[in-house]
Amino acid sequence: MPTRRQTLTLLAALSLAACSRRRKHAGLPRGSTVLALGDSLTYGFGANPDEAYPPRLAAMSGWHIINAGQSGDTSSGALARLPPLLREHNPRLVIISIGGNDFLQRLPEQETRTNITAIIAACRDAGADIILVGEPGISLGAALGYPGDHNLYADIAAAERVPYYQGGWSKVLGKDTLKSDQIHPNAAGYAAFTENFAAWLREEGWLR
Repeated sequence: MPTRRQTLTLLAALSLAACSRRRKHAGLPRGSTVLALGDSLTYGFGANPDEAYPPRLAAMSGWHIINAGQSGDTSSGALARLPPLLREHNPRLVIISIGGNDFLQRLPEQETRTNITAIIAACRDAGADIILVGEPGISLGAALGYPGDHNLYADIAAAERVPYYQGGWSKVLGKDTLKSDQIHPNAAGYAAFTENFAAWLREEGWLR
């Protein structure tokens, strides 16, 4: 027979699971302003400007999406750029996809964690919702053509309790036909990322 402590622990776990199932977003209306903050993956390097994921997602969702992707940017650069972007656009949602250049430059992992956490805090202070998008880390799997998200994204998402879209870029960059080079998608790759991301947004309730 379970003890009282075990029973309370089980009830707490069940309650938390039920809350998690109910926490899907109510939906972001058409016309809402969304800030896509990131590096070259957000900018759309390797394809035409209108083939990047922000304009593609805008066309699918009806959201007004600001492409704040900057090629070569690091988490510290994105953090520095963020305050004026928040003031100018007052977004309802910020999609954060940053960190890949930190890994390529072998910057300290704790520095990247701290910067992304600060980005999340700044977005919260501005009243924006947040989605964190993972980017591939440097690993043996990535070198062999099987990239996977760096584990810091899952850690940050859990610690900060923000929605995490996992594996979107890694899935695309694992296919040669979807890449313009080793670390960037081509037009077909950005299209595939957007389709998969939109499906996840619908599943999570963001996209109606």
